Amino acid sequence: MTARATGSLRVNGATLHYEVRGEGPLLLLIPGGTGGAASFDGIADDLAAEYTVATYDPRGMSRSVLDDPEAEQRVAEHADDALRMLELLSPGEPARVFGSSSGAIVAVHLLAAHPERVARVVAHEPPLVEVLPDAPEHRALLARVQEIFRTQGLMPAIAVFAAGLKKDGDTAEPEAEIKLPPQAAARAEQTMANLPYFVGRIVPGFMSYAPDIHRLEALSDRLVLACGEDSRGELPYRPAAFLVERLGTELQHFPGGHTGLTTHPAEFGELLRKVLRA
Repeated sequence: MTARATGSLRVNGATLHYEVRGEGPLLLLIPGGTGGAASFDGIADDLAAEYTVATYDPRGMSRSVLDDPEAEQRVAEHADDALRMLELLSPGEPARVFGSSSGAIVAVHLLAAHPERVARVVAHEPPLVEVLPDAPEHRALLARVQEIFRTQGLMPAIAVFAAGLKKDGDTAEPEAEIKLPPQAAARAEQTMANLPYFVGRIVPGFMSYAPDIHRLEALSDRLVLACGEDSRGELPYRPAAFLVERLGTELQHFPGGHTGLTTHPAEFGELLRKVLRA
């Protein structure tokens, strides 16, 4: 394993836990969902052979503590956190950035707001549902999830949310359970601990975010939109597929589905290296 250094960074309203390993130009990895820095353990060491790899727990997740636990969560503020990481670790040079899921939304906003700080962004399945023609349906889903979370609790809300992300009409159970790598299985307890914050704060704040598409058109040469091979037809796949048509770019397909980073780390990391070099 590559040696890693840990640190804390004071930002507006929070203190971020971050980890750095490797040498070379900076590659900032922004986690999504309930993940933190540890969600990149399966790929970070290999990437550190070419890059200084920085990972962190987003504000309110795992070891990154909010000053006000009840604070509203906004994409712009999370993107400002990422900017502070770039200023700390790559003050004189634009950096490469990878984001997954909600972290990909942060990466997209970071590029739009601060293009001078970003050399290349790879955004894997950003759930930017506001760009879709049927966005009102997804707003209704999110409102229903929040109401169920308030009135029935976490797990019923998760069930409704997960069902809304599936392919249209797909009610079948998976044919076989995916066996997670040991590191991923060991993170299950922390993942569960982050779920209430994710459902109650991140989901409504992030999935209602609408990117500036005209701004992204002007920056399309630095933006790579990516999806999982197994995600076709699912809601997290559709915004990226829609955006590449609008931007005139090409959709990159990574191994696995929405969580391919966890289920197929070796193949995922190898393709990410190739995309970053392109």
